[in-house]
Amino acid sequence: MSSRIFLLLIFAAGSIAHAAVPGPKDLPDHPAMPDPLVAKDGSAVTTPDQWAKRRMEMKQILEDYEFGHMPPPPGNVTGKLISSQVIQSGSASLLYRQVHLTFGPGQKLGFDLSIFSPFSPASVVEDKSVPGPNFPTIIHLTYRTGTNSLAPYAEAFRRGYAVVQIDYKQLGADALNFRQTGFFPSYPDYDWNDFAAWAWGVSRAVDFLVTDPFTDKTKLIVAGVSRLAQSAELAGAFDDRIALVAGVGCGCAFRFTGHGRGGKQGLDEVIDQNTYWFGPNLPQFYGQTDKLPFDQHWMVVLTAPRRFILCNGLDDQYVNGNGVAQSYLAAKPTFAMLGVPEHLAQNFRPGPHGFQSADWLAILDFADQQLLGKKIDRTFDQLPAADSLH
Repeated sequence: MSSRIFLLLIFAAGSIAHAAVPGPKDLPDHPAMPDPLVAKDGSAVTTPDQWAKRRMEMKQILEDYEFGHMPPPPGNVTGKLISSQVIQSGSASLLYRQVHLTFGPGQKLGFDLSIFSPFSPASVVEDKSVPGPNFPTIIHLTYRTGTNSLAPYAEAFRRGYAVVQIDYKQLGADALNFRQTGFFPSYPDYDWNDFAAWAWGVSRAVDFLVTDPFTDKTKLIVAGVSRLAQSAELAGAFDDRIALVAGVGCGCAFRFTGHGRGGKQGLDEVIDQNTYWFGPNLPQFYGQTDKLPFDQHWMVVLTAPRRFILCNGLDDQYVNGNGVAQSYLAAKPTFAMLGVPEHLAQNFRPGPHGFQSADWLAILDFADQQLLGKKIDRTFDQLPAADSLH
């Protein structure tokens, strides 16, 4: 039995039925990138009101075909302070809080937040140069949390940002047994899988943070790399409280990647390798990429008119640079129609797959410029030369 067939069987066994949607055999070939500015009925989207309706269509399509269906917000998120201390990280003084969230049916679900906020002693709080008391906050869906993982955030702390870490594995195991872990046992009637669960968890963190006195709820940023970028993007697409989405090592259009389409990791490759990340309907499109009624640029435009930055390495071994460029280019008209072309950004840097210091610098510069109104002497709209995107 091939690995693809095995994973498809895992999918079928763990998926709950939702309203049937047309499969690949009933969908037209669509080799061009599906246009966000053309509604399902074929009408042009030219106004913000029309865009609001089109967004709802697009979100439904993504749930139906790519990610599965997420439960509604539970409405009962509470946070319990487990510990609090002032720590030093390089030259930064930080208030480190461990908060445990609980929510969901019977208040049985939960996970931990590691929150690092800039700290100033009471004697200097009156100094107007000190940020606060509410800090722009980066929610980092990550592989590693705690005080031994702070080196990448040095520049963020220097600029006055808070950082909230979420260990994504608490939200649902990154493994074939995911349905026995995290949120899944409490919501058996939903056909969501890992990407959707991780994104839903980010929104539960937002539920808490918008009530937190140290957090500027108008300046929430969500960031992730690689597969976690996919969930960060999904959270930003569905949760309007997130002001800026930063995806690193991600964003390549399926139509321009994979075997015979530019190389590296495309639709067929991700289905072969980690089907349980996506919803139950995506594997049907194996070998039929042009039948997809969406592509990855939809993950970008669904934040509009909020902000989005794509960060990638020119030597990424998984992500096709041209595929990223095509997602960026296909997203631009939507931001332009809404009158906010500057809210869409991209940044390529030398180097391989991963979250590097140059990525953090680009994200912080973009956030400083867009959310804090600072003058930043760099642009985010110039793609590298085409022959460097591979």
